[in-house]
Amino acid sequence: MPTRTLLIVASLALLWPSAAGAQIYAWRDAHGTLVLSDHKIDGPTSVYVVDGAPSYRTTMPGEGAARVTANEYEPLVREQATRQRIRPELVRAVIQVESGFNPLARSPKGAMGLMQLMPDTARLLGVHNPYDPAENIRGGTAYLRRLLDRYHGNEELALAAYNAGAGAVDRHGQQVPPYRETRDYVRKVGSAAGRRDAVSLASGKRIVYKTIEILDGRAVPRYSSERPLSGTYEIIDR
Repeated sequence: MPTRTLLIVASLALLWPSAAGAQIYAWRDAHGTLVLSDHKIDGPTSVYVVDGAPSYRTTMPGEGAARVTANEYEPLVREQATRQRIRPELVRAVIQVESGFNPLARSPKGAMGLMQLMPDTARLLGVHNPYDPAENIRGGTAYLRRLLDRYHGNEELALAAYNAGAGAVDRHGQQVPPYRETRDYVRKVGSAAGRRDAVSLASGKRIVYKTIEILDGRAVPRYSSERPLSGTYEIIDR
């Protein structure tokens, strides 16, 4: 990664679409501290306090004017999640995985904005400007609500339909389609949302949970066979 800080990159991402759709990784520890990085944390990693946001840490030093991009959209996420009766962790995780909180993101297939709405979906939901964060989150959350209703509250199926389309889910007997991209997507969103996914929990296989703990100015990964009671975790082995 260039010498610019992660936060500067995140801030500049607001100014133009991302060609490569770079991933930003995020973990929230048991004490509520959010850790942001441009890479997965697989060993003890130094972290830095974000000026003006003491509950945030990054793996690169930030500059005073920089702010955490994800934090800017939290009021919109909570408002629309409450309106649609969806837990905000799920909406936040969809945005994280879909766009890395870049409101101008555009995929090669034409999906747009924070929640990567396809043009037909945006029109169906009355989203006139999918690059406007308020419109995009409103539309994306409403669409997620429709999918949750369609699959009787099953988050895994709703996420699979969000990624591959409801038609694909239905064609496979209302099961997560056997597409690697879709299964990876459901796993990533489920992990970021702090909830165990049900895509590949095969009977008899061991689950390993990865969490991040802040110790003496470092982010330290922890691994356990016990599901964490708080914070964000990742399922890394089955």
